[in-house]
Order: sequence, then C-alpha cells, then structure tokens
Amino acid sequence: MTTEAVGAPGSPRRYLHSLWILSARDLRVRYSTSALGYLWSVLDPLVMSGIYWFVFTQVFDRSVGETPYIVFLITALLPWVWFNSAVSDFTRAFKKDARLVRSTAIPRSIWVNRIVLSKGIEFLFSLPVLVLFAVLGGASLTWGILLFPLGILLMVMLLIGLGLLVSPLCMLWGDLERTTKLILRALFYGSPIIYGIHDLPGVFPQLAAFNPLSGIFTLFRVGFFPDQWDGAAVVVGAGMCTAFLLVGLTVFRSLERPVLKEL
Repeated sequence: MTTEAVGAPGSPRRYLHSLWILSARDLRVRYSTSALGYLWSVLDPLVMSGIYWFVFTQVFDRSVGETPYIVFLITALLPWVWFNSAVSDFTRAFKKDARLVRSTAIPRSIWVNRIVLSKGIEFLFSLPVLVLFAVLGGASLTWGILLFPLGILLMVMLLIGLGLLVSPLCMLWGDLERTTKLILRALFYGSPIIYGIHDLPGVFPQLAAFNPLSGIFTLFRVGFFPDQWDGAAVVVGAGMCTAFLLVGLTVFRSLERPVLKEL
C-alpha cells in the first residue's frame, strides 16, 4: 500500500481507504469461514422474529404491536441486531487486533468505525428480507419510508459514540465486557421491539423517549406503520445520539494514550 495510492498519512482519503479495507476484511472473514455465508446476516433476526411471532400470535392473544406483526417485529429486530452485534464487538475492538492498533499511524478511532461500517453493511444486506415479508404480509408502504435513511444516520451516530466510549473503557476495565452484555440483554426488553411506544402504560412512553433506540426504531417502522410515529421520541433520540457522539469523542481522546499503554 503506497502513500500515493491512499493519500498522505493522516489524510481523510487514507483513513476512508483503510476503513473500507478493514471492514471488507471483517466481512470476508465472517462469510468465508461459514457454510451459510450471507444467510447468517438474516438468520438471527428471522429466528427471533419467528419465535416472538409464534408466542404472541399463536400462544397468547397479542395486545401489542400492529398487523402484520411479523413485519412489525422485523422492522425493529434488524436494526437491533446491528446495534447489539456492534456493541458486543466494541468490547473487544482493541484486543482483537492489538498488534495492528499499536503499529499503525491511522487514528485509532478506525477500530471502532470499521465495526460500525461492517455491521451496517450486514444490516443493509438483510433489508431484502424485510421487503419480502412486507410483500407477503400485505404491509402498506407510506410516506414514512422517506425517514428510513434518517434512522440509519442516527444509528451510525449512536454506535460511533458508544463505540468510542465502550471500546477504551472495556480495554482498561475488563469486567465492563460482561457488564455490557447484561446491559444489552436488559435493553432488548426495555426498547420498543416486541411492542410499540404507544403500547406502554402511564408515563412510560415519555420515559421510553430517553432511550435513543426508541426514536430510531420509530423511524424504521413509520414507513409501514404510520400510527407508530412519535415526534418526541425522534427529537429526544436525535439529541441523545448527538450527545453520545460528542461525549464519545471527548472520552476517547482522553483515554487513547492509556489504552495504548495497556495493549
């Protein structure tokens, strides 16, 4: 790899080129070592959707969500898998490639951003499944589909901010890796995935707005279920995504040197 090919050291061009190479490597390794390949991108959310669909439509009388319920589930489970898998990988972002992290001159934030990008590409690869179930389930498409890209943007902001927080903290304090897994498990049920914000009683819809995933999932759902629109959740969620990004940038700058010493 020559300097002329990718730009001067530290240049945005070199950073983006290296980011793409690392992300493509992650995807290549993930799929080349798996017999199912691409199917793994959709198998996890599909199995989860199938289980919750069966429980809430065949076992119990469903009182949450909208019809078709399988589409209601998938519109939140696909981005949840992106979020969950990225945050899980953040806990090992520096340990996994410690030698490269120490030896490269590229800004170390790339080890966070390559996870966001590779998992984001897998999310995009899974969208045909959403389209298929929307067609088979007879879901109606509305103007809200135009907000889908905004949901992707807010998810990227949130993940980068969390990655810049979680990655160095887990490197310095190993117990945080297990703590993060527990938080993710609780966050799944604390986020409007198997239910909608408006299904919550009392003051819980207002409290749910302070979970940035509530606003993000609203943006992904409103294209098929306009009644799920919640402006407060979207506005508060956008503000929190921005706050996480700014805090993450600040914390990462202060912890980058201690992390390098720990590697």
